[in-house]
Amino acid sequence: MCKKINAFLKKLQERQKKQRILNFIKNNLGILLIFMKNAYFLRGEKMLSKKFIEFLFEGAHIQRWNDHIRPNGFTELDKQAHKMMILYILAKYEEQDHGAKLNWRVLIEGGIFEFMHRIILTDIKPPIYHELMRVHGRKLNAWIYSQLERRVPELDEVFFDKLKRWFDYPEENRLEKKLLRAAHYLATQWEFGIIYHFNQAIYGIDATKAAIESNIEDHYDLAGVQKISLKGKTSKFIDLVGQLRFQKRWAQSPRVPETSVMGHVLIVAILGYFCAVEMNACDERVVNDFLCGLFHDLPEVLTRDIISPVKTSVEGLDDLIKDIEKRQVAEKLLPLLPWGWHEEIIYFTQNEFTNRVMLDGVPAEVSEEELNGKYNVDGHGYKAVDGRMLKGCDHLAAFVEAYLSTEYGITSKHLLNGMADLREKYKNKTIAGINFGTVYDEFPELKTNL
Repeated sequence: MCKKINAFLKKLQERQKKQRILNFIKNNLGILLIFMKNAYFLRGEKMLSKKFIEFLFEGAHIQRWNDHIRPNGFTELDKQAHKMMILYILAKYEEQDHGAKLNWRVLIEGGIFEFMHRIILTDIKPPIYHELMRVHGRKLNAWIYSQLERRVPELDEVFFDKLKRWFDYPEENRLEKKLLRAAHYLATQWEFGIIYHFNQAIYGIDATKAAIESNIEDHYDLAGVQKISLKGKTSKFIDLVGQLRFQKRWAQSPRVPETSVMGHVLIVAILGYFCAVEMNACDERVVNDFLCGLFHDLPEVLTRDIISPVKTSVEGLDDLIKDIEKRQVAEKLLPLLPWGWHEEIIYFTQNEFTNRVMLDGVPAEVSEEELNGKYNVDGHGYKAVDGRMLKGCDHLAAFVEAYLSTEYGITSKHLLNGMADLREKYKNKTIAGINFGTVYDEFPELKTNL
């Protein structure tokens, strides 16, 4: 009898144990799904590495329209950054006017995929590119994949699989891909509108003009394309942000490659994306980190890039500059966009390097622990942003801008002092679990004659 009772109690305990496990899974399903979705970035090597960052900067060497008379600022890096800003406008209008249900993470990842794809291909003329893709698309993509594996060996396996699927399965995510294509053609049209006046005597220029207009017409069913085609406020916003292409970083120093504020913000946004994923951020947080990185220097289109030594030269000057930026944005930039977007633009451009969320419609500063805990969840409107991490990405991008030029043999005391200060600032430094110190350590000290 005692044996039967003991056996019964043992089975009961096992059943209760299983039930506790089931209850735990049920109560924590959301957290488990977030972990499973992002867990692939916990395997293998990290994406935030010297080789990967240098690969991104190759876009600053690729000159667009290099068989035409053109101004500075027409690099592939700048074009891709402008494209992503235009994509934001198109996607917002598609949601607002057509009630589209968009996957913003897919939009952002698609933009990164296409940028990396373009770095490998460089500036092939569109008619040649489309003919190559039509006849040998899969073979050409396979070659691009092999080049990516060789040049960026730390590419995560699952991220790489998503990249390949983006190009190999064009029928997936049709609307997101159409929005990216439209943003691509609109950014190209913006460039062409500038160079056309310098190249009217060049054979074939009018055929190029007609081809660009035809491509945009194919996307006229998109609400944002219609708005931009009216040449009204939305078009003026695209023109205004495009001026960031012509604002040079490190303006007091010669550099190679010359990078603009426009190109810089895309580098920061992409680095922020990979950091957010490494931190196991939820989808909305990943998207917000990318968009905040993309727009963090937007006020500089009105004030220009004021260098840090000037900002810190007089006590209170940095705060005064911030106040001027806020006023300029409110008076000149926000009126070009729908009223319902103003709060989001302000959120992405003010206090951009603080950890924050939206609580009852009001920005609130929070800790890293809170971001990784109760605010790391989709569907609650928290709009979580890892501002401190983005500041680390901003500084890292600045460091690499100076480092690459110095490595090429073109440097100055400004670049050397900037590199030394940043290297010291981030020595052994970790932000939100991202070890920025080890990334700086991958860049060896450079010997110079200065």
